[in-house]
Amino acid sequence: MSERPRRRLAALSVMALLALAACRDTGAEGEDFEIAGKLFVFNYRVATATYLVTLKPVRPMRDGDVAVATFEDPAGGEPIVVRQKIWPKLEKTAIESPPLRCVRKGRPYAVTIRIEDAAGAVRQTIETTMTSSEDQDLLPDRPLVLGPVYTPNPELAGRPDGKLDDPGPPCPGG
Repeated sequence: MSERPRRRLAALSVMALLALAACRDTGAEGEDFEIAGKLFVFNYRVATATYLVTLKPVRPMRDGDVAVATFEDPAGGEPIVVRQKIWPKLEKTAIESPPLRCVRKGRPYAVTIRIEDAAGAVRQTIETTMTSSEDQDLLPDRPLVLGPVYTPNPELAGRPDGKLDDPGPPCPGG
């Protein structure tokens, strides 16, 4: 085979590969994200439990997009709303709630995530539930340590389990 047909064949091969790459599936119509992970985070050292949801884009993102997550409050209060800017160049977006109270093992909690554009228009809504594998009462009642040098919490002096006599308001149903 002479040099000219080889170059033509190479060029056609590259064009065919580019055409195939352009045809790849980028998600269902209207979907910008899928849930890549969701879990309850129990941090024993600081005595907190939080929701954590990770979103993965299924198509290129635009600058100015925001994820607005609405989490059911395990303590029975108003839903917890978290706004998280979506950075178009990041592979994933993590949304974490503020610390929670009253998380119960095996109980599903409702989560709704809206993807909004820069003008506030809803582009996608994701509804799911999250279920903890543990009860929150396995955590201490107060942080075990304080500050950057891990100073033992004086409120818990003499209480190695981290439990207080009066831990605070009771949880609903428990």
